[in-house]
Order: sequence, then structure tokens, then C-alpha cells
Amino acid sequence: MMADEFALQFEDTPSGRDAIQRLEGPIHAERRIRIVVVGAGASGLLMAYKLQKDFTNISLTIYEKNLSVTGTWYENRYPGCACDEISINVFVCTNAVPAHNYTWSFEPKLDWSSVYAPAKEIYDYFNGFAQKYNLYQYIHLQHQVIGAYWNNDKGEYDITIKDTANNLVITDHCNILINAGGVLNHWRLPDIPGLDKYKGILLHTANWDETVQLEGKRVGLIGNGSSGIQVLPAIRDKCSKVTTFIRNPTWVSPTHGLEQRLFSKEEKFAFANTPGALLEYRATVENGLNTLFSIFLRNHELQEETRAYIRGQMREKLGDAYLESKLTPDFSFGCRRMTPGIDYLESLTKPNVEVVFGKINSLTELGCLCDDDKEYPIDVLICATGFDTNFRPRFPIVSHVGENLQDKWATDPQSYLGVAAAGFPNYLTILGPNSPVGNGPVLYGIEAQVDWICKLIDHYQTTNMKMFVPKDEAVQDFIQYKDYFMNRTVWTDSCHSWYKNRDNGRVTALWPGSTLHYAECMENVRLNDFEVTYAGNRFAWLGNGFSQTELDATADWAYYIRDQDDSPPLSTAGQRKLRSKSGTVNGRKVSRFSRVD
Repeated sequence: MMADEFALQFEDTPSGRDAIQRLEGPIHAERRIRIVVVGAGASGLLMAYKLQKDFTNISLTIYEKNLSVTGTWYENRYPGCACDEISINVFVCTNAVPAHNYTWSFEPKLDWSSVYAPAKEIYDYFNGFAQKYNLYQYIHLQHQVIGAYWNNDKGEYDITIKDTANNLVITDHCNILINAGGVLNHWRLPDIPGLDKYKGILLHTANWDETVQLEGKRVGLIGNGSSGIQVLPAIRDKCSKVTTFIRNPTWVSPTHGLEQRLFSKEEKFAFANTPGALLEYRATVENGLNTLFSIFLRNHELQEETRAYIRGQMREKLGDAYLESKLTPDFSFGCRRMTPGIDYLESLTKPNVEVVFGKINSLTELGCLCDDDKEYPIDVLICATGFDTNFRPRFPIVSHVGENLQDKWATDPQSYLGVAAAGFPNYLTILGPNSPVGNGPVLYGIEAQVDWICKLIDHYQTTNMKMFVPKDEAVQDFIQYKDYFMNRTVWTDSCHSWYKNRDNGRVTALWPGSTLHYAECMENVRLNDFEVTYAGNRFAWLGNGFSQTELDATADWAYYIRDQDDSPPLSTAGQRKLRSKSGTVNGRKVSRFSRVD
């Protein structure tokens, strides 16, 4: 083929012209690409940090709907709000991930005030992370993405954004769109008739009005999920009376081993000044967090032992046979999101706390009319009723064939490993369907996703790739495996849980395995699971025959000459052993689980 015939393979488009230019440069030339991230919560901030740290020749913009960064930790400011991830170490149950482990693995914080930090400190951590690494330069606050539409001619997304501060609609574009908006970001009031008739003060935990005074008030609390269980102990002493309305039983974890307490000055000094002290503490706790997963396996001895233990703890703390019978579930521990319980069970027995089990039929001007035909007068009604946890995107995302992801994921969202969607090119998501959000340490799961996305972006940037999209067959194979595995777990029990699309439906929120399992899965990008379109000849990235090393005057051009073979392992097993420091820890009990029919 003659040179001019070779050049005819390349389209007369921006990506095609870029591919032609590659022929004049070295192998793996890093072309200029534009990335848009939706959301500046923890995930979006980590994405910005990694791109800034490891990439050049990238244009990055993050659109955030709120007045500040950090997402849920900015939005949730209700009394008692704190990290509510659960750690369970055999019979050592803690209410939440200890603060020193609710950080990025590489970015410790030395001065947490207590074992379980309040929401304000967690907000300060992630906001401080953004400030420390100058991430605000990429962020547009009060900018809400309202649409993303694939442009076939340009090979990129056209994006529509509402500037809510100025009531303007603007446009943007990007080669790669990353949705880091999360799933717990769209709070909802309960679907109860008469909300508009109620004359008292109506609050939602994720839309808290800090000017509202609860002192001396009759307060109603709807919900006994994580938020409701944190709110009750925090407000009960302020109120003349609290009436808490509970529809569903739930397992409430006691706190043993790592109880809530303030860190002493001596502990803080040691964490800040004694080499290795904080690292050892964090590693010990993280090892404990990673013993969690076996509890979720049906018929596993750890599930049975833990369930019996927590049932006994709930009985002891309640000391009331009626409350115990109503609050203790029949389903397995962990079927619903495991619920922290610092002083919650004890609060239910206090003289000024009234517990009403059942359904609220409607709201009246005065309060709640329940299915026991009683009306409960309420001055302030707090709805701890959670979020719209449907993975359906909050804005239209339209593919190259005109399909809207909102429609495709309306009832049964199906992702590629939690990070992509079949049929939607150059679109990536953090904490998408079937991500490790309840399987172990969630922040490390996010790190695994962000690292995987960066590896894919690197491949896109250093080749003349135009479009990548997961194959539908790959997604269906993953969903088939996921559904098969979930039948082994307690998550498929009949319980009301946002993990599933209905009480007895598919598990759509969780990864089919532990967080460490997910991290190993995401070590490498499987491009054979993708349909990849190139601008012209797929080997244009080979360039002009020169390596990048030969163009770097500061590099050692004989870097491969060594005294011994110190190269990293080439096998998956060898890489895992090196990464996990295999052989450095004394033997421990290993949980094994065989197939269950």
C-alpha cells in the first residue's frame, strides 16, 4: 500500500486528523483529550487527584450541583450524622468504620477527634483533600449537568449544564464522560398522603434546617435505617417527646472492641509523631474490616454465630419482650444494610420515647394518622426516609444510536463491573450498579474503580482509539455470574433493602464478592470485553518508529541492563503476592465457602 493510500484510511475528523499526526510522533504519543466528571463528592475528587497526578495533556472539568464539594458529607448535616459503614470482626461489632480508616489508603489524617468522626470532620477531610491538591481549579460549583448526548461526527459528548447560581444554561463537550454523582444523592420524602396538609415543621435528614429548634418540642421520627438510628439518640434529650414510627424490623449492631470515644492528647501525639504508629493502627483495623465478607454468605457459620450474638445483644439492650419481638428480623443479618447502634436500642426504652410499629396512613394538620386508628400530634416531623436509590441517571445520557440510559436502567440496571454501560460509548461511572458498596471498606473499592478508569483512559490517550463501549454479551455474562453468586448470599433473603430492585428481586447495588475480590478483579482492563473503534489504522499509535525514551534526554537509554533480575512478577499470582506482601503476616483462620445448591 502506498503512503497516500494509507493516509486515506483516516477520517477527516478531529480524531482522524489526530491519528495522522501520530504517524509523525513517537510510539504512545499522549494526545490532548477532554474529560468531564459529574459530581465533586469523594469519588469525583479522587478522580481529579489521580488524573492530575499521573496524566499530562488532559483537560478536566468537574460539574458539581451543590454549593460545596464532598457530596453526601456536605448534604447530610442532621444531628448525630457520622460515618455509618459497618465493621464486624467475628463477635467484635463496631458501629462504623473508625475515622482513621475512613480515608484514602494513601492519605491519612492525624487529628480525628474521636474513633467515629462526626459528619463535619469527614466533610473537612475531603474538602481539605481538595484544597491540599488544588483540585478546586477543575470544579464548577452550582453547575448541574442536565443532559449528555453523543455526537457521532465529533466522536464525543455534547453536554448541557445549568448554572443554577446565574440561572443560565451552558454547553460543553468531552471525549470521555465520567459520572461520579453516586446513588445516595437524591433524597426523598415518604409517599404518605397529606404531606401538604401538615401544619408543623417537616424535615428530611438530607435536607436539614439547622435553624429549627427541637427543645421542648413533640418530634416525630419516620424510619429506622442508618440515619434514623443516628438521629434518635442525638435528639431525644432535647425534645419533650419523640414518637418514632417503625414499619420494618432491622438488625441493630452493638458496639464492642472499638467503642466511640475521644482520642486522648497522648494518642494524637503518637499518631502524629511516632513513626509507624498510625500506619500500624490503620492496618490492624483494615485487616479487621476485611474479615467481614463471610458473614454475608448463606449458611456460613460466621453468619449463624453473628446473628445469634446480635439477637442476644438486642434482647439485653432492649429489655422489653414486645420491642424485641417487633424489632428483631426473621431475615439474615446483613440482608439489609447493617445498621449502627450507638445508644439507639437504649433510647427506644426511655420515658419520653414512644415507639409506634406499623404504617402511617396519612398526615393531618396536627400529625400522623396510623393504621392503629390513632392520631399522633407532632410539632416537628423528621423524615429519615433515605434516597431514591434507583441507578437510573439523574439526567439524559443518549448514545450513538439514540438510546437513553435513563430508559435502559429504569427498572433493571445492568453495568459492566460497576464502571460502564453496554451501548454507551466513552461513558464511565463510579459506584455504578453492582459496585462494592456494602462488601467491605468502600473507599478502597472506589480507589480500585478510579485506578481502573485511569488505565482505560491511558489506553485511549496513547492510541488512536475513537470509541470504546462494553459488549452487551460481556455485560450479560457478568450479570449471569452475579445472579448465580448472589444466590449464595443473605442479600437475596426477603427483606426491604435498597440493595435490590424489589424485596425479592435482583441484587443491583452490590458486587458479587468481597472488596478485596473486587480490587483483584479490577487490576487489569479487559479490552476484549469492549467494542473498540479506531480513527483509521489501529496501529497508527506506533508512530514514527522512535520510542518515547529516545526523546527523553534525561532518561537512561540502557535502563534494562542490570546486575540481577529485579523485574516485577509477570504472572497474576506473583503480582498479587507482591502487592499483598504475602508471607509477612502470621497465619490466620481463612474462611472457605464451597458451592451451595
